[in-house]
Amino acid sequence: MLSKSVFFITCLLVTNGAMGQTGQLEIRTPWARATPGQAQNGAAYLTIVSPTSDRLTEASSPVAKKAELHTMSMEGGVMRMRPLTAIDIPAGQTVTPRPGGTHIMLLGLTQPLREGQSFPLTLSFDHAGPRQVTVVIEKAGAMGPGGQATGSSPMHTHH
Repeated sequence: MLSKSVFFITCLLVTNGAMGQTGQLEIRTPWARATPGQAQNGAAYLTIVSPTSDRLTEASSPVAKKAELHTMSMEGGVMRMRPLTAIDIPAGQTVTPRPGGTHIMLLGLTQPLREGQSFPLTLSFDHAGPRQVTVVIEKAGAMGPGGQATGSSPMHTHH
């Protein structure tokens, strides 16, 4: 019986290794902040890596009436948020939307985002097509997944 288990685990490792070498777009550590009380909006963050150039053009989730790509910037000492038509994913570079920068805005939440829970998020890319991920909800005010600080990778956006 042990040999069957070892064989099964080996097959899983080989399959996962082969999938990792196909050169496909990867979405890592999708996360969101918990929302207080009756908050109507939330935000999701993740890391995207692609061996070829691509563009994230759309997002959707059953936890929100609408999901939009947004960016935040400081202009004259005032934080401004504006929608984006797409987020460019340069070939071979890591793109990390983060708090205070580019993010996926969840508008019209259908329920509060509660720490420790998760929800599905579908992302649409020009070349990679639609990808569904599971977003883990971190504590309110979190700056990264699992309590980690987020990196300072530059964001490439297209308006």
